[in-house]
Amino acid sequence: MQLPEIGEAGQEKLLAARVLVVGAGGLGCPVLQYLAAAGVGTLGIADADKVEASNLQRQVLFGDADLGQSKAAAAARAVQRLNPAVRCEVYPQRVDLADVRELVAQYDVVVDGSDNFPTRYLLNDACVSLGKPLISGAIYKFEGQVSVFNYQGGPTYRCLFPTPPSANEAPNCDATGVLGVLPGLIGCAQATETMKVILGLGEVLRGRLWLFDALSFQTRILRFPRHPERALIDLATADSADYAELCHPPLQEITAQELQAQLQSDEPPFLLDVREPAEYELGHLPGATLIPLAYLPERVEELPRHHPVVVYCRTGRRSTAGIEQLQEKFGFDNLINLTGGLAAWATQVDPTLEAALS
Repeated sequence: MQLPEIGEAGQEKLLAARVLVVGAGGLGCPVLQYLAAAGVGTLGIADADKVEASNLQRQVLFGDADLGQSKAAAAARAVQRLNPAVRCEVYPQRVDLADVRELVAQYDVVVDGSDNFPTRYLLNDACVSLGKPLISGAIYKFEGQVSVFNYQGGPTYRCLFPTPPSANEAPNCDATGVLGVLPGLIGCAQATETMKVILGLGEVLRGRLWLFDALSFQTRILRFPRHPERALIDLATADSADYAELCHPPLQEITAQELQAQLQSDEPPFLLDVREPAEYELGHLPGATLIPLAYLPERVEELPRHHPVVVYCRTGRRSTAGIEQLQEKFGFDNLINLTGGLAAWATQVDPTLEAALS
């Protein structure tokens, strides 16, 4: 209120604004925290995941009491403790092609705090279709980046990144990790750009990519142009293969407790660990066979086809990708995903494996 560039009129704009935050993880937490504190009137929170112990080093809205709870719901509770005047609209689901248009249409600005490329392309194409600005952030190990796409006729995400990377090219943060404070820095930058868009204030990161290196604490800005043909790609004209990972039918799932019971039966399932060797050495399920995700196609003959195969990784993301690959390319129909991966097993069954997840 005391900033003349914002004042009462600007505060009223924030109160009237509706912002959709997709992903309530490392990036989404600081975005939600600061937008709520700033007085943004309505925050949509979309995330299908549940809070895990391994999240707490960087997802600052959550604590031990939230373990096992929906991230979207837990984030909403934290936001309303901070500012009860904020209205939270909770979507404890993964945003996919079936619902993205209806969801995005309800909001003025979309903030992408997701951790996978199909969702990033889906949100971009939905924002292009509906004329919404997209505040994008990404992190990897010690580096982060922020840009604002589809704002006032500026470039879209596809202008900078025309096509999604292949599975082998995409960095896997689930396996490599990230410096805990980095999402806070990048998320705060996203919150800043969101407020600037709402307020019409300053020079928005339109056609510019802000890059940050935590190890050197250096930043730089790369300028990029609008490519007319790429900028026209929307939900109607995009290749649906770009979102293929989001559009598969539901996988067969098994909880940690259910698996524990089956492992004690006369015919236990085959256990497939798709993590990396170094992760496997730190700890794994008894009797599990290690085949890292990248090597599944060349070692497919090692897997039984007529006996249940439970596939797991650290949190369930790589195991989901592995199951989809084996089903689509090799016709497997006996694969079951361990819900929440080894992290869920450590929380619910065997706490001694917590060290393998640190």
